[in-house]
Amino acid sequence: NVLSALLTFFFFFFFFFLVDRFLYAMRLHDDQLRDISARFQAEMKKGLSAESNAAATLKMLPTHVCSTPDGSENGEFLAVDLGGSKFKVLQVKVRKEAGRVRRSVEMQEQTYPLPKELLIGRGVELFDHVSECLKDFLLQKKISLEKKHPLGFTFSFPCQQTGLLLNWSKNYWARGLQGKDMVNTLRQAISRGMDVDVLALVNDTVGTMMTCGFDDQHCEVGLIIGTGTNACYMEELRHIDLVEGDEGRMCVNTEWGAFGDDGALDDYLTEFDRDIDAASINPGKQCLEKMVSGLYLGELVRLVVLKMTKLGLLFDGRVTDALRTKGKITTAHVAAMEQYKDGLKNTRDILLDLSLNPSPDDCIAVQHVCTVVSFRSSNLVAAGLAAILTRIRQNRKLKTLRITVGVDGTVYKTHPQYAKRLHKVVRRLVPDCHVRFVLSESGSSKGAAMVTAVAQRVTARRHQVDESLSSFRLSRDQLRSVKARMRAGLEAGLKSNSHSPVKMLPSYVFRTPDGTECGKYLALDLGGTNFRVLLVKIRSGLRRSVRLYNKLYPIPLEIMQGTGEELFDHIVHCISDFLDYVGMKKARLPLGFTFSFPCLQAGTLVSWTKGFKATDCEGNDVVDMLREAIKRRNEFDVDIVAIVNDTVGTMMSCAYEDPQCEIGLIAGTGSNVCYMEELRNIEKMQRMCINTEWGGLGEDGCLDDIITEYDNAVDRESINHGRQRFEKLTSGLYLGEVVRQVLLDLTRRGLLFKGRVTEALKTPGIFETKYLSQIESDRLALLQVRSILQHLGLDSTCDDSIIVKEVCGAVSRRAAQLCGAGMAAVVDKIRENRGLDQLNITVGVDGTLYKLHPHFSTVLQETVVALAPQCYVTYLLSEEGSGRGAALITAVARRDQVEIDAS
Repeated sequence: NVLSALLTFFFFFFFFFLVDRFLYAMRLHDDQLRDISARFQAEMKKGLSAESNAAATLKMLPTHVCSTPDGSENGEFLAVDLGGSKFKVLQVKVRKEAGRVRRSVEMQEQTYPLPKELLIGRGVELFDHVSECLKDFLLQKKISLEKKHPLGFTFSFPCQQTGLLLNWSKNYWARGLQGKDMVNTLRQAISRGMDVDVLALVNDTVGTMMTCGFDDQHCEVGLIIGTGTNACYMEELRHIDLVEGDEGRMCVNTEWGAFGDDGALDDYLTEFDRDIDAASINPGKQCLEKMVSGLYLGELVRLVVLKMTKLGLLFDGRVTDALRTKGKITTAHVAAMEQYKDGLKNTRDILLDLSLNPSPDDCIAVQHVCTVVSFRSSNLVAAGLAAILTRIRQNRKLKTLRITVGVDGTVYKTHPQYAKRLHKVVRRLVPDCHVRFVLSESGSSKGAAMVTAVAQRVTARRHQVDESLSSFRLSRDQLRSVKARMRAGLEAGLKSNSHSPVKMLPSYVFRTPDGTECGKYLALDLGGTNFRVLLVKIRSGLRRSVRLYNKLYPIPLEIMQGTGEELFDHIVHCISDFLDYVGMKKARLPLGFTFSFPCLQAGTLVSWTKGFKATDCEGNDVVDMLREAIKRRNEFDVDIVAIVNDTVGTMMSCAYEDPQCEIGLIAGTGSNVCYMEELRNIEKMQRMCINTEWGGLGEDGCLDDIITEYDNAVDRESINHGRQRFEKLTSGLYLGEVVRQVLLDLTRRGLLFKGRVTEALKTPGIFETKYLSQIESDRLALLQVRSILQHLGLDSTCDDSIIVKEVCGAVSRRAAQLCGAGMAAVVDKIRENRGLDQLNITVGVDGTLYKLHPHFSTVLQETVVALAPQCYVTYLLSEEGSGRGAALITAVARRDQVEIDAS
């Protein structure tokens, strides 16, 4: 018994050694697989580039499938599946059942034979056969021929995104179809007697991904290992040169069967691979597919066994006619020979059918040949899949990736050890990817129906979102109308008996700096949630300069909305701290006060804006309130020379650099404009800079036709309901809140965030305007957009992130266009005031929205050009903003007073 066991062991060892030595080139270790994976990644990148795609073996074909199922699909859909050894027709019903969270899927299907003569005959005859089978299916299943049916077409061959067939594979070679549109070909074939609308053309790999994606929303890779082999995955759209756009993801059909056609796998090819290729109907093509897929594995085994027999290593060197015959060993035979329990018995039976008389050792050796050939197949698939998973993880800048791979194909399904081997090697090659493999039920056929269902769902959602955002999209005529209304508001506001919502407040500023200003000045800047104190040193002459020292102080909400006395006491406390900071508490400095709220020329506050609501201030002189607060503290003394709006301060600051600057624009927390008005047009005062306070436009209802339901919701929740309507459409204090109202509405309607309204989304002020600037950044990937939303408690998909970005874009673009329309009214008025055919003028600009938003300034400027073509406007960004302007105004006022006293 011991001797028998030793002999058995020796023979097993001998034959394994013999086969391994014979098939050494097929045994791939991990370093080789990583090398293949790296080559694969390089070829993927090459295929995605427009410049190198033509030379790439991986064509990386865009599929125009930009969304995987989310469980909300609904309806009845037909599907046809053409691409393997059989043809399938099915109907898929997706239903929402009462009491169930997910939707159920019901299917009816029928498989039809595909005679070999159709595969290599005329293409028209092949598609006529498909049409006849589809009609037979509808009649058999009693599905109405008169009702219109949406249909998804699974066509498992390389096609461009337009549906043009690139080339056949898998023993198909129907004539007259290469370069033709497969969707139109199918439509023409089924147009007689059936009302079927072909909505989607998908590869079987894409169909597999979509089938599995219905049950697992992490499924973003599809894999086929059957008659042929292929893979698809969700690629970042910004990396796909072959299609326009950079938002979101699109499924890319790699067509990986052609990997190696350029020689990239030559050092891994064996003589048997070369024999397979030479005998195929497409020599030199589909290199990887011929090493991996079910169409070729059995034939590879036959060629190996044939050569070993000819060399006398098997069957005593006896070669039968059956063993010489191509196709006599199939991949099904390979799977049967590798069965756990019955593998050797199956091997003997298969070999006997080939008229061979195998010994037990022959059976062991042939079984091991099958193992080596099929193991190499799974290893090569693992290397390609590792490349795809690594690319996805790197695209998304993740340390670890959780992802599901949807798999279909007879090799994967029927080979007893293939799946286990594949999973083990993939996880070894990409340990930083947590991969789940899901077997596709009903294969790619159901997937074609799911692509059609997703397409319907996405189209319907897109229509609803577009409809919601349409009210933010202003036509050229609407913008001209806003310009006209702003112009009317400007004219009315200049009249002494006017009740115009555009207040047109005189500013006491009669001229801009001329460079002769000098001295030290204290400047205060109040207008947002922070208060700034500045020491400004101005030098005149050839080396003129402005140097600033400043400190920022927050204003708590309770002080913003407390009493006026508390607010001004807080301001004086900040001034005292700053004077200590610069060591000038004992100096009596001239002070300019930038107070960025509507005031009459005497310093009387007309109304609070931008979230301020301190009591006992409106109707009172804020300069007097500041003086009283200074007296109460009794620690320092200042000479309050000028009170100015931040807009005027911005104009003065920029005018110091550019004498043509006669307009100031603020596009930040608030929104406002000032400009130098002609004396003859001012009934209220002498010639001076006018602070328009244009944020009040619309308080009389003149903007109601462009104000949306979301704007009204923001207005209702504001502390100044019914006021500052134009500002609420254009300023940073409100744009984020407008976006939140839109997102809240879309979510309640089930168009965002799977309809889940979070507490965060219901919280006013949670969506700050700074997020608009971040989300709309051209350099910001949607993954980072999603991160911003998650920070707000909003768990979003890629599709959600795209919609959020579109909402932000619609709201901010409208704001910029409205500001542009208002600016067009101002510059055209100045041009007409001066009787000019062409006006050259500079606008000094400040404000976080203008400075930080990636598109706001461009859209504003483009709107001005379109609406005021006779005005050439230059925009100068204000340095240090209105604080420096306040000091310059103080310096101008001081110099003017000296000149008056001297005269």
